[in-house]
Amino acid sequence: MGGEHEEIKRRIEALRREIEKHDYRYYVLDAPTITDAQYDRLMAELQQLEREYPHLITPDSPTQRVGGKPREGFVTVRHAVPMLSLANAFSEEDLREFDRRVKSALGGEPYDYVVELKIDGLAVSLTYRNGIFVRGATRGDGENGEDITANLKTIRSIPLRLNQPVDLLEVRGEVYMPKKSFVELNARREERGEPAFANPRNAAAGSLRQLDPAVTAGRNLTIFVYGTGEMEFAHREAPASHSEVLKFLEGLGLRVNTHYQVCRNIDEAISYCRIWQNRKAELPYAIDGMVIKVNSLAQQALLGTTMKSPRWAVAFKFPPEQAETTVRDIIVSVGRTGVITPTAILEPVFLAGSTVSRATLHNEDIIRDKDIRIGDRVIVHKAGDVIPEVVEVLKEKRTGAEKIFTMPRACPACGAEVVRQTNEAAHRCTGAACPAQLLEGLIHFASRGAMDIAGLGPAVVKQLVDSGLVRDVSDLYRLTAEQVKGLERFADKSAENLINAIAESKSNPLHRLIFALGIRHVGERAARILAEHFGDIRRIMDAGYEELVAIPEIGPKIAESVIAFMHEPQNRALIERLVKNGVNVVAEKTTAAAQNGKLAGKTFVLTGTLASLKRDEAKKLIESRGGKVSSSVSKKTDYVVAGDSPGSKYDKAVQLGVAIIDEREFLDLIGE
Repeated sequence: MGGEHEEIKRRIEALRREIEKHDYRYYVLDAPTITDAQYDRLMAELQQLEREYPHLITPDSPTQRVGGKPREGFVTVRHAVPMLSLANAFSEEDLREFDRRVKSALGGEPYDYVVELKIDGLAVSLTYRNGIFVRGATRGDGENGEDITANLKTIRSIPLRLNQPVDLLEVRGEVYMPKKSFVELNARREERGEPAFANPRNAAAGSLRQLDPAVTAGRNLTIFVYGTGEMEFAHREAPASHSEVLKFLEGLGLRVNTHYQVCRNIDEAISYCRIWQNRKAELPYAIDGMVIKVNSLAQQALLGTTMKSPRWAVAFKFPPEQAETTVRDIIVSVGRTGVITPTAILEPVFLAGSTVSRATLHNEDIIRDKDIRIGDRVIVHKAGDVIPEVVEVLKEKRTGAEKIFTMPRACPACGAEVVRQTNEAAHRCTGAACPAQLLEGLIHFASRGAMDIAGLGPAVVKQLVDSGLVRDVSDLYRLTAEQVKGLERFADKSAENLINAIAESKSNPLHRLIFALGIRHVGERAARILAEHFGDIRRIMDAGYEELVAIPEIGPKIAESVIAFMHEPQNRALIERLVKNGVNVVAEKTTAAAQNGKLAGKTFVLTGTLASLKRDEAKKLIESRGGKVSSSVSKKTDYVVAGDSPGSKYDKAVQLGVAIIDEREFLDLIGE
């Protein structure tokens, strides 16, 4: 057994090294050598071996990047070497004055500079002991920061183990969000009615300070390292200059920005600053200036620091690029989830490398706060060099002909009522048949948790919409096999299978239909509660606010959403069309067998993959015997059924002492 165990250890270690190598090539060098599928296979093998041999898991394993439950808060940590802020220079004359101070303090010694891009992100420190990443922290006030180790481990461009062992190394770097990711994140937030981030720096900071590392992991952050703090070397010579530090860090497998230059004097440094001031729009990330540092570390030590900043470095801040233009109009668009977003149509103006003719205004509150009117002269800039934004209104230039904008009461795409719920900034279309929301609505309607129509995935839905065969969900139930055969990759048998699957969904339980309709805030649990309470969708259509909030687990937000949805004529007509097409709208009566079943009163949570049952099948078995299935583990949970690759629910069950059973034990329990 010992030999086999050693072989497993060697295989696990080899997989880790292989995955680390590919992480470095992908996230640091941007030069991958294997496909995503090949990478996934390596990771899957490592995860499987670590599940079978959990005592071999180490903190620096690639599988440990995202893990643990959300924290209640951040712990304060003290920086061994203070993370000082930089003094700012706003003009070339300011830079020459900085150079005069350096020259005077060095007393005629020759010196040179390193000039780097100033990344617009969040400064962090990374501590490695014996080459292993052990702690990460924010800059904070320079003396003390917050421990964000768990969040920083989710950033794949940060190695969990260095290429070479170093006794102790603290690295300073800037975590940032690429421009493309920033735009995509804001688009998702606006679709959900959440406030957009003002710039990539705020997005990076907000992402790093999430109490749940899984949220940080989904934000596509990355890092450039630019310096060191505390260092201990037993068997190596320390770098003598800042440019050598950058090469040393790069050699350890850390991500260093290659856009830096050693400059012999301040004139060369200023020239390099001018180059990037004109080229910054080309970069895939935001910069807000340049950093100029004396290159020699010995000279840096001689120059020393003030209480706040080093005397050997300065940040040259680019002047903000702004332009004056006119708001020609304010229009609204309907997003895929029904959010109504106002946009300013501008007199075209050249700004930060491109012509700007539109600027998103996000929501009505921002328009009111800035008092933006149609016809106003305004100042615009690009937030993070990416998103055009109205900075301020030049009210002194108003003529009196400007028009106040009001949000529409009816959706411009379908005419349904537009509502704004309590404590939300977004206005939303309530139309279930809104063409702007059609694609996403159909995908949700057919999904597994909803009507569960086999074969009706996103690609097929898109074909049905593009071909004009489906204009709302009720059209699905009028489709014929002949019509489906006209779609790409559909033959007689596959077309027949899809039509049969759609027909079978007509008999689904009422709670599935309620969830499938996509009523805001109504998830699977709320849909089931509504179905059980009312028993008929027509009763829900006529329910009042007081009746709804009186139902346990149905709060004001859900009640408001249900009323807004059910009172919209377009939605009522859609439900009537579904009824006409034979879709079930009545709840099954709870059978005596279920009420008195062997699982009556028991709450189950399912996690991982079961070998012989789909998740929905296990759920039906539990409910048919009187049990209840919950999506989260609590002290009230009776059993957690764990299959392969269980997630955080398994850990929570262990923590709370909840009974954990495998698939065989579950089947024995229910008598299968």
